[in-house]
Formats: sequence, C-alpha cells, structure tokens
Amino acid sequence: MNLLTEIALEKTTTGVFTRPELSCWVGGSPDRQFSLLKRALKAGEVVRIHRGLYCLAAKYLGLKVDPFVLAQRIYGPSYISLETALSYHGWIPEAVYAITSTSLDRSREFDTPLGHFSFTRVPQKTFYVEVSRVEKDAGGSFLLASPLKALADYVYVHKRDWISARPVVESLRVDESPLASVAPDAFDRILANYSSLRVRRFLDGLRKDLHR
Repeated sequence: MNLLTEIALEKTTTGVFTRPELSCWVGGSPDRQFSLLKRALKAGEVVRIHRGLYCLAAKYLGLKVDPFVLAQRIYGPSYISLETALSYHGWIPEAVYAITSTSLDRSREFDTPLGHFSFTRVPQKTFYVEVSRVEKDAGGSFLLASPLKALADYVYVHKRDWISARPVVESLRVDESPLASVAPDAFDRILANYSSLRVRRFLDGLRKDLHR
C-alpha cells in the first residue's frame, strides 16, 4: 500500500479528499506530494474524480462513497434538488441515476468514475431557504432541498408552465397525499425567494389547489 493511501485512510472518514488536504497531510515539497499522488493513482489505490478532487478506491472503503456527499465536494455552493431531491423524499417513484443539484454559480456538468453530476444555476434571493443539512452516519453531510423547493427548481430549470397540481401528479407522478401535507407557510417562504414569474405562477396555482 502506498504511503498516501495509508495517510488518507487515517485522515478521511468519507474517502474523499482534495489537493489542499493532501498538502496538509503529507507536507514536504509540491513535487513530493505530486509524486505520492501519482504513484497511488497508478496503483489504482486512489481515483481521480475531477481536477483537484480524489477518493480512495472502493476496496479500501467499508461503505460506498455517498454520491450526495460527493456532490457537495465536487461543486458549490450547491444543494441536492430537482429529480434527485424528489426521489430522496419519496415523492417520485423513479430511481434517479444522475445526481441533480442547484448551484449558486454557473451551471456545470461532471462525468466522473462515480457517476454523473449536474449542477444548474437557479437565481434566488436567499439560496438556502427551505434547504436542510443531512448528516450521514458513515461521515460527511449534504444539503437537501425540501420537496416544494425541489419542485420550484424543477419548474424553473425545465421551463414548465404549470399553474396547478395536475401536471405535478400526471407528469412527475407525485402522489396527492404528500402534496397536501405541505404547510401553507412553506409556500410563503419559497414564493418570496424566487423572482421568476414562471415559478411564482406555479407556486400560486399549486397553493390554491391544495389549500382552498
């Protein structure tokens, strides 16, 4: 086992690390650090996710790298949203294979050895309204949109001209019972956060359908 692999096993709980973290762990000159990293990559003990971000090979990890935790390390500020958040909350029946997030900066796509990650910019007044932190037992955490915020982001990103609950039920196959459980004050918080007329029309129409 390479020295870098041994150090990473000791230092990281998630298996994921960056070049700056590597520099703190190893010390010495940049040439020495690069040499250690190059040897670990060549041996297949470390996997390059994208520029400056790496993870230990699966054989060294007790658990698979959590893709939601990884998404937060790949690109930020961001939070899990859109189809991935709706699937996580159990609002849509389909399994989601790409990890979809909303970003504060420009939209980006990343194809990595651990999956496809999509980040789409959605303009908002306060980026983290209706976003919660999820802590993982195995280590690491990720930021997750509430179901209603994930729907608002979905309407913005996919340019859906929805003004009622009907297309949410028919197109996304969201069951009506979780929709009905959304608190009225959640609509107030999210409506105030988006300037997009498309999103605001959707939220107004959905609220009227659910809270007549």
